[in-house]
Amino acid sequence: MLSVAVAPWQRPPVILRNADVPHYAASTMKIAVLAAVHRSGLDPDREVPVVNAFPSAVGGSYAHSRADDSDPEPWELLGRTAPLGWLADRMVSHSSNLASSLCLAEVGPAAVAEVWRRAGASAASGSPRGIEDAPARAAGLTNHVTAHDLLRLLTSLEPEVLARLEHNAHRVDLAAGLPPGTRLASKNGWITGVRHGAAVVHPHDAPPYALAVCYTGPLANGQDTGDPAARLLAGISSRVWACRHRLAPHVV
Repeated sequence: MLSVAVAPWQRPPVILRNADVPHYAASTMKIAVLAAVHRSGLDPDREVPVVNAFPSAVGGSYAHSRADDSDPEPWELLGRTAPLGWLADRMVSHSSNLASSLCLAEVGPAAVAEVWRRAGASAASGSPRGIEDAPARAAGLTNHVTAHDLLRLLTSLEPEVLARLEHNAHRVDLAAGLPPGTRLASKNGWITGVRHGAAVVHPHDAPPYALAVCYTGPLANGQDTGDPAARLLAGISSRVWACRHRLAPHVV
């Protein structure tokens, strides 16, 4: 299933293809966690104990696998502390799963649910559990998202949150379809069978636009690089870029 949503920034969508079909959210759920951290009012310099044991959404606890995490740096601080702001940055810049659960534990799942609600997301989207909460997954509690709701979520974000999304170091899929150096605020997510990307793109010669693409299928091999599904998303991003002057011709 391939879902696409495109909109001139802060304007209604101009492209919606299978945009309300739910997909497993993968790491795109970290956008909502980031927004919840920002809106919590917690001091970004607050020192957070770096642990690897978290309460499951269905009771009990869960832990992360270091081997399956894309970011080794938070793991180097295990047993020590790290600033909340730094953890929030690693959660989106390097898609740290450990940092994601640490941030989620600080703000609580209700705050993340409120982010989705304020964005006007449909009932199909939400992130009721940590990204590797195995007991909740086994109980059928799953994080879902739609391409349309990812657009809504991006549109709802404060400038400071969007600025943090500009630090994304994984410049694959949507970013790979843009000219080098193009400014964008983005978050992607990938596991075997899933590859998603959501971004606000700032062309130098046209108004900004938002793009969300969700793919679920056999092309997604679960790798950060060398993923055929990532190339698919890059191709879609490139085609939208080629039409950037026509997305909002009435905007000066």
